[in-house]
Amino acid sequence: MDLVFVYMTAASREEAMRIGRALVEERLAACVNVLGGMTSVYRWEGAVETAEETVFIAKTRRDLFEPLAARVRELHSYTVPCIVELPVERGNPAYLDWLRAETG
Repeated sequence: MDLVFVYMTAASREEAMRIGRALVEERLAACVNVLGGMTSVYRWEGAVETAEETVFIAKTRRDLFEPLAARVRELHSYTVPCIVELPVERGNPAYLDWLRAETG
């Protein structure tokens, strides 16, 4: 399939909204969902850390993943931001057509 969801996390809702708006305005994503209220437990530089984060998910075409990821890295406050491509295998055909039309 030619469409993907890109799962990402940010330090705050404001950061996720800022990055998400840029991705949509620049047509790197048709839509970005911003989900609040997430707590992450992770290992960083040898220590186990806990942090409040915001998940955001961009809906885009597979061929736009690399430019989208590069743009997120430019705008993100993290040294190593979470940016993960998840393939979209099936969905509402009209919705998938809309995603294609709104990107690129």
